[in-house]
Amino acid sequence: MAVHPAHPWTGVYPIAPTPFTDRGDLDLDSQRRVLDCMIDQGVDGICILANYSEQFLLTDNEREILLDLCLEHVAGRVPVIATTSHFSTRVAVERARRAEAVGAAMLMMMPPYHGALLRAPEAGVREHFAAVAEAVDIPIMVQDAPLSGVTLSVPFLADLARDIPQICYFKIEIPGAADKLRALIDAGGAAIAGPFDGEESITLMADLDAGATGTMDSALIPDLIKPVLTHHLAGDRAAAAAAYARVLPLINYENRQCGLRATKTAMMEGGVIKSDAVRHPLTPLHPATKAGLLELARELDPIVLRWGR
Repeated sequence: MAVHPAHPWTGVYPIAPTPFTDRGDLDLDSQRRVLDCMIDQGVDGICILANYSEQFLLTDNEREILLDLCLEHVAGRVPVIATTSHFSTRVAVERARRAEAVGAAMLMMMPPYHGALLRAPEAGVREHFAAVAEAVDIPIMVQDAPLSGVTLSVPFLADLARDIPQICYFKIEIPGAADKLRALIDAGGAAIAGPFDGEESITLMADLDAGATGTMDSALIPDLIKPVLTHHLAGDRAAAAAAYARVLPLINYENRQCGLRATKTAMMEGGVIKSDAVRHPLTPLHPATKAGLLELARELDPIVLRWGR
């Protein structure tokens, strides 16, 4: 079993979008450009095959293609986190082994769920995570998000971290994330190596104040979000707050108006990808919403809008 990391990860670990052609096929050339752009944005790592990667719209074969491509193309330039969530413990274990075998440095997993009502009991959730941890030697990040509909209590998460050392990263993106992060850090102590927030960093300052040391944002403006963490972790809260206030209107617009489509819109505008298509039943952004997003983004001059120009 892997030991607790000696040097816990901190910083910005955005979700890589999955580019499609206008016909809805994988655009692998654009996928490579996405990864290069993200590395040029100064990210500390990249997360692939997550919800913001439209993982729920990918076939199993497409997942395999993207896993191989991303690990091969990143080639160790930054660590890669592979999302391996599945309701089936057997499938989750198989995905985890495959991700580790091709070079993923960490796994991210949601608790097992399917649809609106199919959930595992708490003991089953624990066994699910334990089985994956037994199968690999890399750290695991538990994703605590409303999408699953599963309640992961602070005592449960703290016990998980203490009992299974490689389950030591936690992405908290539920309402009241700061309070839960604070409580989790207090309950878990040194077993909590990486308290992260997510949801496009929409609550980042509150979460940093609560003890978060990393964020998993989108790939829209990680270059502008990273200084918030850098300043805060260095003890300069005023500089962090100023940097965050500058980008918060765009983050809010992304989070509340656009969702995963925001990054694709900006990446197409900046020449990173050829199309901002999403797969049906998702729908494109309304032209007015797209214009509003780009108006806010241009005021900040992020790397994504000029990377491919």
